[in-house]
Order: sequence, then structure tokens, then C-alpha cells
Amino acid sequence: MHKTYYEMLGVSRDADSTTIKNAFRKLAKKYHPDINPGNAQAEKMFKDVNEAYSVLSDESKRARYDRELNEK
Repeated sequence: MHKTYYEMLGVSRDADSTTIKNAFRKLAKKYHPDINPGNAQAEKMFKDVNEAYSVLSDESKRARYDRELNEK
């Protein structure tokens, strides 16, 4: 099973925007391509973390995502 965006960022489903932003910044720094040149796994994680943040940081996208999770 794929990880949810919440699991990728290491936050709970009821996390507030500040918690999500802080988790994103920490992981983005950890996996940033400039810090990990030539590391394909880190690059993939960086892209996944960015995708997760882009959804969870936008209220309407997050609401849609939560509805989809609840339907599964």
C-alpha cells in the first residue's frame, strides 16, 4: 500500500497548517537534490514530499484528498 500524504510528512490527519509546513520544510531540506547530488531515492522523496505539501497546504485540495481517503 502507498503511504498517504500525511504519512509521507509524518503528521496526523488533524495536523494544523503550521505543523504541516514545519514537517515539509524539515523533509524538503533533508531530501533536497543540492544536499544529495546524484541520489535518485532522495530525489524521488523530495518530489513526493513536495506533492504531499502542495495538496495538504491548500484547504480545498486537502478537503478533496481527505474525502478520497475516507472512501477507500
